[in-house]
Parts: sequence; C-alpha cells; structure tokens
Amino acid sequence: MNAPNPRDLWHARAADRIAAGIDGRMLVNGQRFNATDGDLFDCISPIDGKVIARVARGKQADVNRAVEAARAAFNDRRWASRSPAARKKVMLAFAERMRAARDELALLETLDMGKPIRNSLSTDVPAAARCIQWFGEAVDKIYDEIAPTGHDALALVTREPVGVVGAIVPWNYPMLMASWKLGPALAAGNSVVLKPSEKSPLTALRLAELALEAGLPEGVFNVVPGYGHEAGEALALHMDVDAIGFTGSTRTGRRMLDYASRSNLKRVYNELGGKSANIVFADFDDLDRAAATAAGSMFYNQGESCNAPSRLLVEEGIADAFVAKLKALAPQYAPADPLDPKTVLGALVDEGQTRTVMGYIEAGLAEGAACVAGGCRALEHTGGQYVEPTVFDHVRNSMKIAREEIFGPVLSVIRFKTEAEAVALANASDYGLHAGVWTRHIDRAVRVSRALHVGTVHVNQYDEDDITVPFGGVKQSGNGRDKSLHAFDKYTELKTTWMRIDAA
Repeated sequence: MNAPNPRDLWHARAADRIAAGIDGRMLVNGQRFNATDGDLFDCISPIDGKVIARVARGKQADVNRAVEAARAAFNDRRWASRSPAARKKVMLAFAERMRAARDELALLETLDMGKPIRNSLSTDVPAAARCIQWFGEAVDKIYDEIAPTGHDALALVTREPVGVVGAIVPWNYPMLMASWKLGPALAAGNSVVLKPSEKSPLTALRLAELALEAGLPEGVFNVVPGYGHEAGEALALHMDVDAIGFTGSTRTGRRMLDYASRSNLKRVYNELGGKSANIVFADFDDLDRAAATAAGSMFYNQGESCNAPSRLLVEEGIADAFVAKLKALAPQYAPADPLDPKTVLGALVDEGQTRTVMGYIEAGLAEGAACVAGGCRALEHTGGQYVEPTVFDHVRNSMKIAREEIFGPVLSVIRFKTEAEAVALANASDYGLHAGVWTRHIDRAVRVSRALHVGTVHVNQYDEDDITVPFGGVKQSGNGRDKSLHAFDKYTELKTTWMRIDAA
C-alpha cells in the first residue's frame, strides 16, 4: 500500500481544523471574549480565497478592557515581582509548549498568510520558540550597576519594567514578530497587549493560550485582534500604555509617533520598511553561491520581508553572467500550493497585496526596466494569491521599483562600475535596514561595511544571523532594536538610587 501523500495529509489536517472551528475571540485577562459590540471580520486564506475563521473585531472598548487588565496585572505585581529565575521558568515552559504545538501553529500560520508549510515548520515555529526561550534564559543573567562614589554615598542603577507594553505586529511573520516583542517585554516583567494584523491573527491568539498553560498569570499577556485604524490606533493613543513596540510600514510608523505625541508621550519603537542593497563585486569567485543566495533570500517568504535584498547591485563586468544565473534559478521558485511540503514560494497575503505587487511590476516595465523572469500572476484558477518570481535587469536607482518597498517577489538588478558608485547607490535610499557585500578582499569588506548606512551588513552571506544580534535600521527603517540583549532597553526603565552614608 502506498504511503499517504504529505500534501494530502496537510490538506486533510487543514480541513479538519477548519471544520472543528478556529476560535477567533480575543483573549483578555485569561478569558476568551467576543468584541464588545459583537462585530466580526472574516479571516480569509490566501491559499484559495476561502474563509477559515471569523474573528472578533476589537475596537476602543476592547482595547480599554485589555489595557485595564494589563495595568491591574502590572500594578499588583503578580508577574513583575517574581524573581528573574521564576519568570525564566515560566518562559521556558512557554517555549516548550510552543514546540509541542509545532504542527498546529505551523498550520495556522500557513492557512492565515500563505507561506509554505515547510517554512512554518522549519523556521517560524522553532525561531519563535527559541526567542521566548532565549529571553527567558537571559533575564537572570543581567546585572544592575553600582556607580563609583565617595565613601559617604552608595549609588545604584537598576532596571525596572516599563509597565504596560502595546505590541503591534505585521502579517508577514506573525508569530516570529510577536515573539520578538513578547520575549524581552515579558521576561523583564511587563504586561503586554498584543494587536496582531487583521490579515493574520490566528497564531497570536493561540500563543496567548499556550502562555497561560505554561503558568503566565492572567492579565499579563492579552490579545486584541482588529483593524489598525480601530484597535491599533486605540492602543497607540491609550493614556495608560507606557510603550509601543511596532513593526510595519514606514507610513504607519509615522502615525505611531504622532499618536504618542497626542497622548502620553509613550515610548515608541518602530521597526519599519527596507529597500536593502545586496552588492556583488567581481572579485567574488563563487558566483553560483552568490546568485543562489540572492535569489533565495529575495524570494523567501514570497518576498514579504522587510529586510529582503530587493536591490541587487552587480559589478558591470560580471552582470550579464550573474543575471543569466538568476534567470536560470527563477523556475525553482515557481509559486505552488503552500500546504505541499515541497513548495518553496507560497501565496501573497491577500488580493490587495497582489494588486500592489502587480502594480510595481507594471511600473518597472513602464519605466524601461527589462523583465528577464516572471512578471505575471500565477495559479489564478485556485482562487489564491500567487505571483511569479520576477527579476528586472537594467534598473536605475531612480525607478519606482528601486525606491519603494514592494513586499513581493520582485528583484531589481542595478549595475555599477566602481566601489564608490556601489556605496553611493546603496546609500541613496530613504531606508537603512540591511545590506549585503560579496567580496574576497577583507579590506574591501570592512571598508564597504563601514560606509553603508544600515543597521546590519551581511558579508558573503545573507540573513544567516540569529537571536544573539540586534535587528533594526536607521533612517526611515525605524529606531530601536529587536533581538539580542539590546531589546531589553526598549522595555525597561533605568532608575538611579543615591544613598547618603553617614559616618558612625
């Protein structure tokens, strides 16, 4: 008897999960609730355009309820007063429950936003659990300070949790982006209200349940799904929220700063868009690896990544050969069924994003770029949202496809002649998130890395970094850093205590 087809197994699991009903109610103070006004919105899978759940549409009243619960939990110190070692124990249990629920979480993530199930299983769930574990492990290893004083004083510099944190996360990596906020915020002793994107709310709700099961007290982690202009705005304007951790578009990031100025001057940490330059010099002697990495890192997650290396700067002498390699690689990333474990490029998140991506492709053609691969929608008969991996050659840095964040599988090749020109082109962007440098000359690698005005530089690789280093950017790519010990800076306050010591 033949073994079941893995694709069929995942489709069967999906059908069973949807038929059983996916709970879309918000989670506040340890309990599931409908929206105060009973309003709902449809959660539509981009795999086939079908409704997979109906989700509570949180608004001002619901955000108020969640913030009140979070404030009560913080004020009575049910979590914040626990020792770092005690918080660590709960965080590690939370991470283990995430790992135990790997298949369930991965399925929800793929159904919700269209990424391949292989990526949800191998990357999103393990990386999110690792993040929660890492910050749990770190919190009892961070020491406060004693400042140098004379013999008649003792000066302490201590870190304290900031209070109530509003976390607003995007739809491209729903679970992972949530964990980047939750890990340091919870480990430091804060209470959190999480507002997931209305396009991908399902794993956030399940994470809150798993946290409760792991021993996190009620009210410490609350989830209010809803639309940005309703729930997101209400959270960012709330007078009893002490800090906002936001990941999303630069346009919305500006609003977050405005909301803070109009309310209580809460801290705002924005992780925003990018238009990352990936620079390949002719002295790099493994063009096959460079091309494979350029394509793989661009088309991963359907190009829906803020740090995607969407501007590929290639030295003129190798450009024709390099573009030929990219063209040959493109069919490997043909979009296919996200529930098939063999698929490497899934569905875009919704019809609106598909229209946006196709609009950029049309703009590239209109401005004279040469489309050497892709450029069309795919699998339209499925009812899903699929676009071919697209490569443009002879792109100018002034073109729309080189200036604006596309958030789709569209790669722009820009040719350069000198190192100085490459650096100038790379830095000629409103964004400053990531960059890549491919060279065999150590002097050039260091020189160019220092000259690039970005938050992270990848040398002879792209996106191989991990939780131990900070993630964030400069210019209109935002402020503050996720990941690493530096993330604690966002969710803690420094307090000075200066004590006079009298002589005996």
